[in-house]
Amino acid sequence: EGPDGSGKSSLVPPLAAALAAGGCEVVTTREPGSTPLGELMRRLVLDVEPPIDRGGRADALLFAASRAQHVDEVIAPALARGAVVLCDRYADSSLAYQGAGSGVPMDQLREVQRFATGGLVPDLTILLDLPVEVGVARKSAEITRFEAFQDTAYHERVRAAFLGFAAAEPDRYAIVDGAGDPETVLAGAV
Repeated sequence: EGPDGSGKSSLVPPLAAALAAGGCEVVTTREPGSTPLGELMRRLVLDVEPPIDRGGRADALLFAASRAQHVDEVIAPALARGAVVLCDRYADSSLAYQGAGSGVPMDQLREVQRFATGGLVPDLTILLDLPVEVGVARKSAEITRFEAFQDTAYHERVRAAFLGFAAAEPDRYAIVDGAGDPETVLAGAV
């Protein structure tokens, strides 16, 4: 997990390789995505064209629908056979983006996430943290509607939410400085 540009997508392959080298079956996933419905949802919720103006509640429900399918088709079966699942974003992203970022009430959003995930919570969440301006600069070549249509204050609220989640659940979260080079970030994550 982490704010935009923190390096989540870049970290997943080398982290998966390190776990596989240790003898684990590893399944890598991303949200939204990783299922046919998830990939359709990904385009719908992230593409800047067409410029569809949606509120946080609508976004939360779209992400939750994708997540429910993702859990049913990919995550739960992998866990059932003993695999380690590395997911590039999960329910905490909805809490940060639609909750803290867009103002959807957290208690309602938490209920939607519990329903979408069937109560499945990660054993470990690696939070890649970095200053908002660094993350936004990294994402300059890949603009989603979250970069195109949200201001710095929105991204600051998202980052603060992730840090708040980590402070509230220190046994589940490991905070890694995402501002370093990829090798340093990987070393902090393993």
